[in-house]
Amino acid sequence: MASETKINIDIFKSVTRAIAYSEDLDIMSNHLSQMLTAGLDIKGCAIFVLNAVTEELEILASFGLSAKYLTKGPLNMPKSITETFQGKPVVIPDLSEKITSLQYPEEARKEGIASIVSLPIVHLSEVIGVLRLYHFEPWTVSDQDLESLQILAGIVGLAMTYTRFHNAVHAIAEVVGHTFQVELTAKLGRR
Repeated sequence: MASETKINIDIFKSVTRAIAYSEDLDIMSNHLSQMLTAGLDIKGCAIFVLNAVTEELEILASFGLSAKYLTKGPLNMPKSITETFQGKPVVIPDLSEKITSLQYPEEARKEGIASIVSLPIVHLSEVIGVLRLYHFEPWTVSDQDLESLQILAGIVGLAMTYTRFHNAVHAIAEVVGHTFQVELTAKLGRR
């Protein structure tokens, strides 16, 4: 169980650039999950959005995980690493030990997952999603990497919020522009 620092400045720059230069949340999330998986040399990564109504995590993007694992069942907020929903990062360094906070521990083991890092994606003190990293071997995350991952999760939260606002503004502009065009056409048609 190595606890050496894995996140260097090159990984951090690549990930933040992918977030900063994307207007499409799906593309940005997919790039982010691929970069984190490759950069950290881990099994996989998943980014989830919290559905506040159902209290379930909905998959936004993933890389390195099988479809079978991703569709094993709903991830319920009260059952799936609950500390994450209280805004705390959670490191499960070794799944071979008895884990009570994991909703589907047997499915994780069958997937070849030996450790999990679960980070809240927070915006304005509200958990809006979860960033999860899955390793194929036991993993003790260094304090520096955990801090870096929390910063990246915060940036993902900002990007998610920005993208939602951006898309909403463009949709409103489209409707307003279309309405203005129809009204203008109608006025010109009356002359």
